[in-house]
Amino acid sequence: MTEDYVMAIDAGTGSCRAVIFDRLGNQVSIAQKEWSHPTITQYPGSQVFDTKTNWNLIRSCIRDAIEKAKISPNQIKAVSSTSMREGIVLYDSNGNEIWACPNVDSRADEEARYLIRKGLAKKIYFKAGDWVSITTPPRLLWIKKHEPQIFEKIAHLTMLSDWILYRLSGRYITDPSVGSSSNMFDLEKRTWSREIIEYCGLPYEVLPEVCEPGTVIGEVTHKASLETGLKEGTLVVVGGADTQLGLVGIGRIIPNCFTIIGGSFWQHTIILDKPLIDPKIRLRTLCHAVPGQWMMEGIGFYCGIAMRWFRDAFCQYEKEQAEKIGVDPYILMEKQAANVPPGSNGVIAILSNLMNAKKWVHASPSFLQFDITNPSVSGKKECIRAIEESATYVSYGHMKIIENLTHQKFDDVVFTGGASKGFLWPQILADVLNVRVHIPMIKESTALGAAIFALIGLGFYKDLASAIKDLVKFERVYEPNPDTHQKYMILYDKWLEIYDTCLKMVKKGLLRPLWKAAGVSCTSFP
Repeated sequence: MTEDYVMAIDAGTGSCRAVIFDRLGNQVSIAQKEWSHPTITQYPGSQVFDTKTNWNLIRSCIRDAIEKAKISPNQIKAVSSTSMREGIVLYDSNGNEIWACPNVDSRADEEARYLIRKGLAKKIYFKAGDWVSITTPPRLLWIKKHEPQIFEKIAHLTMLSDWILYRLSGRYITDPSVGSSSNMFDLEKRTWSREIIEYCGLPYEVLPEVCEPGTVIGEVTHKASLETGLKEGTLVVVGGADTQLGLVGIGRIIPNCFTIIGGSFWQHTIILDKPLIDPKIRLRTLCHAVPGQWMMEGIGFYCGIAMRWFRDAFCQYEKEQAEKIGVDPYILMEKQAANVPPGSNGVIAILSNLMNAKKWVHASPSFLQFDITNPSVSGKKECIRAIEESATYVSYGHMKIIENLTHQKFDDVVFTGGASKGFLWPQILADVLNVRVHIPMIKESTALGAAIFALIGLGFYKDLASAIKDLVKFERVYEPNPDTHQKYMILYDKWLEIYDTCLKMVKKGLLRPLWKAAGVSCTSFP
């Protein structure tokens, strides 16, 4: 009997990938292409999602994944999608993409300030769950002012995972998980908010139908088949947002569990049975991919991107050696860093700040406190460990905020995504958070989440619970070292104080921030 497969297409911040799974949830093949998002010089903070170039990369991933799997396209019975949140694509009446941006495009600074001054930003936050900084309302106002000819042509709007489904099937739809990241949803109702859409001056008809994940919306078209190598008529199934599908891919469909998804950004999440909003406007709340559930999260900014930058800037030797022996360069990097004690021999990485949605600014990225008299204990390997420690400090800070808001105390955490593939980062996380860290068998849990919904769409499973029971497995648990945790708590307090001092240099205009949200002045944040 011919084996049946499903494909998940994932458009992340730093890369796109196509992943093929069998009916038992085993990952059969993966093809990945890194990408970046160019800026427009005259528009500070801008980032462009190049739909033409990026679709070509996705097409290449699809073909490569099929070739690696050594299967026929006829054996792929369904395809689903997932993507970074917040990014949007606009189309004209002929279905042509006319404007697109990824998640962290922050060009709409003036428009975000306008919404804040008018008191609309706070109204949006408490209805839709996110601050306006990098969401759709200020972006639409920006387009209306700076590119009115584009605004007048808008006939359809989708999020990025929806764009993939459109490219495959020709249909405009969204789902609650990625749709809510537009910041134009009524969270409680899990659909578009007419009130917020009116703030943007956009006709309601422009917005796509909201479908729950697992819904079959059509088939791969003839055009898409020619472009991708997928068989015409292959079922196209609604997926969702990357973080929420990552939670599905590790079985997180029960409220009050803490999870860290370690990708380009790190998402620190808890599932909720009601749309709880942070009264201090620090974290954000979105719809989960499961009906009747929501998700609160704090974002570790560029945690994975920072390690990729260090790899490409300083680890050419490790990249060359890794290629020779057929391993990931990060494995060789972690082997070096594993010989460094907690605290990285005094080297401190200043990268992501804790999330503060209302006034979110990061310090200028830097490494501090090298001992230049002793390079053997103050160099590359210390920097690698310092990057990992910095990310876990952000994880600890977000966990404490979520514990306070939800009145929970966590003893166990699931850690998934690319950062969980190593052996050192999960252990540092366990030691800093003082929790048991569980690692799933399949690290591409976001893609697995999309695959689970594809299998449900095919009728292989009747619901999420039965699919997760069969498909989600764990391989490792990291236990915390209490003595190391105590050392890290001293280091964490110092890191917070040092970070705040570095932020003050950004505030004075002496250094550029790693990133700042639209609507935030570097001279006015606390």
